[in-house]
Amino acid sequence: MLPGMTAKPRIAIVGAGNLGNALALSLRDAGFVIASVIARSKGESFRKAQRVAKRVGAKASVLPADPNSDLIWFCVPDSEIARVAAAFAEEVSWKGKVALHSSGALSSAELEPLRRNGAAVASVHPLMTFVRGSHPSLAGVPFAIEGDAVATRVARRIVRDLGGEPYSIRKEDKAAYHAWGTFASPLLTALLATTEQVASLAGIDRKHAVQRMMPILRQTLANYAEFGGPNAFSGPIIRGDVDTVRRHLGVLRGRPAARRVYSSLARSALQYLPAKNRRALKRILDLAKD
Repeated sequence: MLPGMTAKPRIAIVGAGNLGNALALSLRDAGFVIASVIARSKGESFRKAQRVAKRVGAKASVLPADPNSDLIWFCVPDSEIARVAAAFAEEVSWKGKVALHSSGALSSAELEPLRRNGAAVASVHPLMTFVRGSHPSLAGVPFAIEGDAVATRVARRIVRDLGGEPYSIRKEDKAAYHAWGTFASPLLTALLATTEQVASLAGIDRKHAVQRMMPILRQTLANYAEFGGPNAFSGPIIRGDVDTVRRHLGVLRGRPAARRVYSSLARSALQYLPAKNRRALKRILDLAKD
């Protein structure tokens, strides 16, 4: 920790969106004092900050404000981090303080205005999804960390107190890391939404589609976790069933966007997973191009 910093630093959260809310609650539950929750502006942003602050026993305020804390954690959209950091730079004494942000794609360089004014800075990103109404546990969640030596040391201790698993990442790897995380959750959600559209071709409405595909989804994830991709893969492609894939592509003409997703994923399967009749499957996928 920094000289004079307590074992559990007083923390200010900047931004009260889904991540800021979940992080504030988890930090509070782990025994940290949340000194303030700071909104980017008045209006709805400030009302969200007030709600979060009330839940964690903190003060709500509007940027720029003195956070009265040892550590300031920026939970604002990526496009706002540098601007908000610059707004704070001249308003607060940063010597002896730590500043963190939780962008998955951007490095700690976004906090350079604070570093120049004496702060130790780092980026700390949990590989987890946060949506409205959900408060996922951070136990076992990996946190990718990079930045100044002092800030990363503080961040690692906090992550461990949260039950998470800290690990180091290079600045130049952040964009690829975030693309990986996007495949793991947002694009997976997009695939599931596309799956609902395919179910409608079979006369199944969204509600029943979701209910009926949950068992196979759960088992697929369980198989993937236990056996890995190649040994969890099943269906017509691994069998080399060209006629079935051709039928799929035919019926999917009724959902062109879903057809393109099917073709792209089938090509990925041919590249990364076991399959029979690869040449024949590739040929019909080539013929199916729009």
